[in-house]
Amino acid sequence: MGEIVGAGLLAHVPTIVLPGEDRLELNEGKEITLVTGLQQLREDVFDAEDYDTVVVLDSHWATTVEFVVTAQNRRAGLFTSEELPRGMCRMPYDFPGDPELARSIASFADKHGTWITPIDDDYLPIYYATINLWKYLGEGLPDKRWISIGVCQTGDMEDHLRLGRALADGIAATDRKVIVIASGAMSHTFWPLRQLRDHEASDPVHIRTPQAREADYERIAWFKEGRHDKVLQTMPDFWEHKPEAKFFHYIMLAGALGAERWTAPARQYGEYENSIGTGQVHLWFDRPRGGWTAHA
Repeated sequence: MGEIVGAGLLAHVPTIVLPGEDRLELNEGKEITLVTGLQQLREDVFDAEDYDTVVVLDSHWATTVEFVVTAQNRRAGLFTSEELPRGMCRMPYDFPGDPELARSIASFADKHGTWITPIDDDYLPIYYATINLWKYLGEGLPDKRWISIGVCQTGDMEDHLRLGRALADGIAATDRKVIVIASGAMSHTFWPLRQLRDHEASDPVHIRTPQAREADYERIAWFKEGRHDKVLQTMPDFWEHKPEAKFFHYIMLAGALGAERWTAPARQYGEYENSIGTGQVHLWFDRPRGGWTAHA
């Protein structure tokens, strides 16, 4: 029986893959801790733990009439971002997929009242919400499989919880030990173009509004307390601050781990940081000894 052995809510911002000298120039001569946080997470978890496959819940990949899970045997190529080709240009990637797991996840769609299709097309686009994290956490580990699932732009909170439940069942029906990553930001409103170059440093003072910053801090505190129930119950309040992809990347993760019954506390890697107005943080959830919904 397969299981989810670790989970993360991780930032994927373009600055993490810029050359070091460019990052220092943007951040007043200091390294952004989103980089050092991922480096430490790689050492603590991705190089050390026992797992087979990483599933990325990709906030940049928006489907329309169904959820889609990647099902290629292997994904390899060069990635250039349509959004920021100057900073993410011809980035090489090469990793095995997990078609068996992808098909298993999709097979539980009917049980949970949703639609999931595995796609093995080698020309299916890939997004930097997956690539940027693989560069830090997967590159150099050739035996680790990576697959991605997109958010569905016509789905609501319940649809994404259902996807998460199907994901958990699909994993359990295999022999896989799986890490699940919700790849995306917290509050997510950019500064306007003519102002944003004044707000590129990582200091949270540059978050687009003080109210968004405080909403992010409040939820980070809840995550550290294992209060996923509070995060989920107050989603309408958080939507006022426009979290990335309506926070559906996190909601899918929550669905997979028990939703309001999920009690695992987070540990933070790096600081909470700004990226041209948006709130970014790396939070990691270890599987409690008694299971994801165990009470301390």
